[in-house]
Amino acid sequence: MRVLPESLDAHLKTGVTTLCRCVRLTRRDGAVFAFTDHDAVLTVDGTAFDPIDAMAASEWTAASGFAVGGLEVDGVLSDDTLSEEDLAAGLFDDARIELFLVNWQAPEEAFLEGAGTLGEVRRADSAFTAEVRGPLAALEKRKGRLFAQGCDADLGDARCGVDLSLASHRIEGTVVEKTGDHGLVVGPGLHARGLFNEGLLTVTSGARSGFSAPIRRQVPVIGGAWLDLWRALPQGLVEGDAVIVTAGCDKRFATCRDRFVNAQNFRGFPHMPGNDVALGYQAPGQNR
Repeated sequence: MRVLPESLDAHLKTGVTTLCRCVRLTRRDGAVFAFTDHDAVLTVDGTAFDPIDAMAASEWTAASGFAVGGLEVDGVLSDDTLSEEDLAAGLFDDARIELFLVNWQAPEEAFLEGAGTLGEVRRADSAFTAEVRGPLAALEKRKGRLFAQGCDADLGDARCGVDLSLASHRIEGTVVEKTGDHGLVVGPGLHARGLFNEGLLTVTSGARSGFSAPIRRQVPVIGGAWLDLWRALPQGLVEGDAVIVTAGCDKRFATCRDRFVNAQNFRGFPHMPGNDVALGYQAPGQNR
């Protein structure tokens, strides 16, 4: 149970209030961004909150027990505050967000409505909507290993053992053409069908050098391959920029054995009976 400060509680009971909301974002690199929907700078909890009309938060929802509460934050992308480049580069992924209810006539009367981390971010033109996940969202993450037919190692990690620096597992190329927000054509040399599905694209030159994004799928085209990315392309990525495309893995035993010759390190249980066995039944002439 959360309790309002006595002074703020008394202010709410007057019936005529001078309230505003303040939002503080703290990125994993330590950078802090603080905004308020008031029309002047407010200092709350030792942080100066700048007036800005480019961000608004929905009502914070809280639930009893272990249900996950949260809210959504809508905002406008701006070079001075939240730039599209920083958002696309993942700098705000898992950033801590705090939402305060404040009496702007007495900023010391502040109440922390909720805190969480930024989750899924959806972009449309110059605006964005970010999901805010409450602290209990961490309890929904899977911990430990599960018995499953697919491999639970990441391609190239210590448990997998595949050397992704080998020429057979990566291609150095250039951006030939951008197609939409999530697609681009990279060439030459990416003709092996399916090799880069679930792989990784890394930009190594130009204004967006260092940007990386997982690949959803790869489709061979004339002069190279079209890559459909899980992450939106950043502004500043242009034709001719150098990239490295690294192979992906679909976690199947056959792929591990045949493509990567790495069956001895497969971290799944390919021979585990599936649902077809669990739902099967004895039939005449069968000996199971």
